[in-house]
Amino acid sequence: MKRLPRPVLSFYGDDFTGSTDVMEVLASNGLDTLLFLHRPEAKDIAVACERFAAIGIAGISRSQGVAWMDAELPAIYRALSEIGAPLCHYKVCSTFDSSSSIGNIGRAIQIGRATFKSQTATPLVVGAPALRRYTAFGQLFASVGNTPHRIDRHPTMSVHPSTPMDEADLRLHLARQAPLRIGLYDIVTQQSSDADKALSDQWSGNDVVLLDVLDERSQECAGRAIWELAESQAGTLFCAGSSGVEYALVNHWRKAGYSNIQPTPMRADRVDKIIGISGSCSPVTADQIAAAERDGFACLRANPLLLLNAASRAAEERRLQETAYDALAHDRSVLIFTAAGPDDPSLQEVSRYLLGHGLDHAAAMGRLARTMGELLRTLVSVSGVERVVIAGGDTSGHAVQALGLTALKMSAALAPGGPLCAGYVRVDERPAIEIALKGGQIGGPRYFASVRAGRNLG
Repeated sequence: MKRLPRPVLSFYGDDFTGSTDVMEVLASNGLDTLLFLHRPEAKDIAVACERFAAIGIAGISRSQGVAWMDAELPAIYRALSEIGAPLCHYKVCSTFDSSSSIGNIGRAIQIGRATFKSQTATPLVVGAPALRRYTAFGQLFASVGNTPHRIDRHPTMSVHPSTPMDEADLRLHLARQAPLRIGLYDIVTQQSSDADKALSDQWSGNDVVLLDVLDERSQECAGRAIWELAESQAGTLFCAGSSGVEYALVNHWRKAGYSNIQPTPMRADRVDKIIGISGSCSPVTADQIAAAERDGFACLRANPLLLLNAASRAAEERRLQETAYDALAHDRSVLIFTAAGPDDPSLQEVSRYLLGHGLDHAAAMGRLARTMGELLRTLVSVSGVERVVIAGGDTSGHAVQALGLTALKMSAALAPGGPLCAGYVRVDERPAIEIALKGGQIGGPRYFASVRAGRNLG
């Protein structure tokens, strides 16, 4: 009976929500996964390698510039290389939003190829049908509800405040970021009589090969291609993409008969109340905030201008704390948010404020996220609430660090890409808190109520 090696995969997530997305795909298919929330020391890696099938590091590179990547990513990749897994994955958002100056995926790939001494092309998979993300002939599509949009016409991602997606061809988009030779193993070629030769030519003639994923068949094809390439390598194969990489691998491993791969239902009990914070400006999150209010949450609007201003920050924090404590005392869950959708007036107000004061947008948003995280920590320590949720990919990366956690392990599936996790201060101790992290586009309308219930309510 065939079994996968342990550990079989290491990964770095360019934001925290995306990192838990990878963990969910693997853990829900029988591959125990540990996600470190900072670069682990060698002794921690050694312990994790004995206990887990996959090991990851959650990061914030999605919101960082090239200088940060050049300074930080080599050491992170070296730490992952010490795990010795056949595969190492640089995980990006399934909407691929990035630019040459912020979250540069091309530069991250260059650094990874150099660190792992890649001798063949780096596989790139972005399509993930479970998340309603698709690639066809190199073009990326992402759905809103049941309606797919080409990414450069997506109502949210095409106008993203930091990294708007104005190019759907991922080869062209990536080529703007780094001088890489980028090939494509497209949906038609995958089904042709000379598919194997075509793929071999792609591997040998490029730095990166994008593998189309449109449906289950093409997903399994991508997983098989990556795994066969990894098995042919002497060391670790470096790959890149969304959690579509893991979906593809799991699909292939299941069909190939590896006994490690088993669907593993994961559930949690309901709790009386939770605390949530949201820095997402997605319309999906806006709908979820409205649904949370209908589900009895005390939804408190935070004023980002007051939180960004040192003179007014303490008073605004005190207002939010006092209102939240009152709601929690009446057994109501609390959700504190800075914006309700992309048309929220606060977004333009913040932009005007930052421009008028000559402040950097990314740095200011990082400070705001950390402030929200510190607010969450204070509320948890005083109230004793044991389950929390953070919405927004960039927000999660900064805010979760305020909770002092070291690592996460999946506890329950709530919605694809947004699982409930056990949060550890020390891996060898009991979990300190339960936490769910979700990206702006992730989850059904009742996601926040799902976190409270410990199961998907839709």
